Amino acid sequence: MPCGWRAQVSRSRTATARPPAAYTASSVRRKARAHPRLLDAVLAAGVLLCMLASSLTDPHHPDGPTWQAAPPDATGFTLMALGAAALVLRRRAPRTVLAATSAASLAVLVSSDPRTPVVMSAAVALYTVAARTDRPTTWRIGLLTSAGLTAGAMLCGNLPWYAQENFGIFAWLGLAAAAGDAVRSRRAYITAIHERADRAERTREEEARRRVAEERLRIARDLHDVVAHHIALVNVQAGVAAHVMDRRPDQAKEALAHVREASRSALDELRATVGLLRQSGDPEAPTEPAPGLARLDDLAERFRNAGLPVEIACPDRGDPLPAAVDLAAYRVVQEALTNVHKHAGPGARAEVSIVPVDGQVEITVLDGGPAATPAPGAAPAEPPPGGGHGLLGMRERVTALGGTCTAGPRFGGGFRVHAILPAQGAAPANRPPAPVPSARTDAPKDGR
Repeated sequence: MPCGWRAQVSRSRTATARPPAAYTASSVRRKARAHPRLLDAVLAAGVLLCMLASSLTDPHHPDGPTWQAAPPDATGFTLMALGAAALVLRRRAPRTVLAATSAASLAVLVSSDPRTPVVMSAAVALYTVAARTDRPTTWRIGLLTSAGLTAGAMLCGNLPWYAQENFGIFAWLGLAAAAGDAVRSRRAYITAIHERADRAERTREEEARRRVAEERLRIARDLHDVVAHHIALVNVQAGVAAHVMDRRPDQAKEALAHVREASRSALDELRATVGLLRQSGDPEAPTEPAPGLARLDDLAERFRNAGLPVEIACPDRGDPLPAAVDLAAYRVVQEALTNVHKHAGPGARAEVSIVPVDGQVEITVLDGGPAATPAPGAAPAEPPPGGGHGLLGMRERVTALGGTCTAGPRFGGGFRVHAILPAQGAAPANRPPAPVPSARTDAPKDGR
């Protein structure tokens, strides 16, 4: 079954399984965010309908809700229409809209009989101001608006000052201000959470790199403190032994005993320090010698037995390589052949070439696998997310010795790993590591 058809079926099933109510609510929220002015117009129309319904009905009639005996006059209807119309601009000028609706409400409370509920529009405007300003401003404006309208209704209205309608004005306006302040606080809280999450995502990699650098510095400092003192002591005692070996052999033996004790202490402390880096599930350190280029034939034989033809071209060297360079060269070849065996596919062949050139060792590993070839002039492909760290470890090992390492696809198919190591050990130059463009990592085969 084609993958595209599967994805289409999966999307259709997901859409079918989604509740209609949730789908409708989500679409309405998206449209409301895209057209805020239309939402404000709908809100203004709803507030106007509520004011008309409240002004034309009497919910406190003894026989139940009924029509008002004396409906509002033309002034009352006009003020309700103006108060509702002002809410369309509540996002653009919230304080101006609040002033306009408060003025219309005060005019109704002072002059209209029976009263029309224009204060509804003032409550919505006060909610908008509270949701868009800070808390001190909200409470100052809220108290001023609530107290002003309540005092106007008590002092200049047609109802007695102690009428419950007058206290209801203060309660409803205070509730609107509190609701707007709560909404603003929640929005600020959610925004802060998103900002912290984004900042944590951006700084996670930098924090990990900083911690790795600090840990490496700490380990280097510990190793220096452990080894430097004992090595200095061994050097001094060895010099003393060499100086008095012929004339005072007893003193020479004593100096050699100090050398043996200092070296034993250094090994014990070094083992303890390195042991801190080993996790609980790691195996014990091997006791056999570290591998080198002398064991390339055994390495190639193991890959041949696994089905990968390997050809090695390694001319004899007169001088042996330093132990660190010999081990790094062996590991480069081992990692490259492992990647060939894992990713090159059936029928692939590997060629290993190790050539000494001008005080350096040049290592080249080629294979003829069906790796993808980048277009001319295009940048090499980056490793897929979640891939292994084999090539990265290879680069770090080579760079630590002052060498260079590159890896990438070959023109016409296949893969090439090329490393240059100094034949005399780590180079003193302190240069930035060379990039490793890679189209193959330790990821699964389908991630090439």
